[in-house]
Amino acid sequence: MIIFPILIIISLVLYVYYKVAILKSKDGLTQRYYNSRSRICLGSFIFFFGINQYLFYLTQISLFIGIVFVMLGSYQMYDGFKATKHYRNEWRRLHPSK
Repeated sequence: MIIFPILIIISLVLYVYYKVAILKSKDGLTQRYYNSRSRICLGSFIFFFGINQYLFYLTQISLFIGIVFVMLGSYQMYDGFKATKHYRNEWRRLHPSK
């Protein structure tokens, strides 16, 4: 399947983009927001990589490794979504006019 390598590359590119955006930003809240967005991208990278590895090899060991990667990626995405929501609400609270 070609869809998983495309999703892996997109999530890796977005991860690098958000990490570079952290370096460009001076505001601490914005940096933490970008870091949480990069964690979502890292989690999706690990998640899709785990699925892709199982579909590519179709062995029992790749199934176990894929399950571990899917669980780690899911946790990273969940934690990233929670942090992104929190920092977005904090930014709106501190900047009500924008």
